[in-house]
Amino acid sequence: MSKPSATTPTRLFRTVAIAEAITWTGLLLGMFLKYVTETTELGVRVFGMLHGVVFVAYVVTAVVLWVDRRWSAGRGLLTLLAAIPPLATLPLEWWAVRKGWLGDAWRLPAGTTRSLPDRCVGWMIANPLRGLAMGAVAVGGLTALALLVGPPTS
Repeated sequence: MSKPSATTPTRLFRTVAIAEAITWTGLLLGMFLKYVTETTELGVRVFGMLHGVVFVAYVVTAVVLWVDRRWSAGRGLLTLLAAIPPLATLPLEWWAVRKGWLGDAWRLPAGTTRSLPDRCVGWMIANPLRGLAMGAVAVGGLTALALLVGPPTS
């Protein structure tokens, strides 16, 4: 029997969705300072990188929840797409909680399912510290890939 995770799907999604919105706000402020007031580009440099990392963390979180909660393709894609417009993760998080998309318990215990995505997510839930480390590696790898591709041109 595995230990239950202290982090619920609702708590995890809420935390990452709010962080994504906060970093979007910082990036928007940085863009205002860079392009409108032409005073500094420091905000874009700092919040651009930070927002990129949190954006990838949001995507990883959304995929984990998509698998665990058995969301439809439409719900999963809507959740992913909410990270693109500024601050859209906030109303989506509110809507998801209101409609019961997230839940207060994880569905997938480790080793009880057959599909590879279910097994991977179940393992992460059963081993939260290792799952967090695995998620951090995924975020780091995807962020490194984005850096190799290069920043958006200004």
